[in-house]
Amino acid sequence: MTTMKIGQITNLLPHRYPFLLLDRILSCEPFGKLTAIKNVTINEPHFQGHFPGKPIMPGVLIIEAMAQAAAILGEQSLEYSPGKESLYYLVGIDKARFRQTVEPGDQLIIEVNYLTVKRNIWKFRATASVDDRVVASAEFLTTVVNP
Repeated sequence: MTTMKIGQITNLLPHRYPFLLLDRILSCEPFGKLTAIKNVTINEPHFQGHFPGKPIMPGVLIIEAMAQAAAILGEQSLEYSPGKESLYYLVGIDKARFRQTVEPGDQLIIEVNYLTVKRNIWKFRATASVDDRVVASAEFLTTVVNP
């Protein structure tokens, strides 16, 4: 089990503010499960227009946070260390569902489970929860490329 703070996350993902959507990795078991946190705050730029008077986190950003968590689980499961220039691409999303809105002040708990890898295509199942209620879920296909 591995925990990671923001500095370790930025060493693994190329994303930076405002698109880095993970704050901490609580646990990571290669080829198993990862649990991450995304603290949702009112000063995030998308809340200025989504929606004024009733700010909610866009579903696509919840999906992106889950995909970033899947990329870290995939990277931690690799048998080799990819180069600094390597990128993790999202190549598919299946069974995406949104069950509840996410608002400023919420804390997303993201859980990602490794499913399989075939020919450098990794498959994961992820859920995002607030207060023990699932707010979103999806399955992801990802790959690692060296540009």
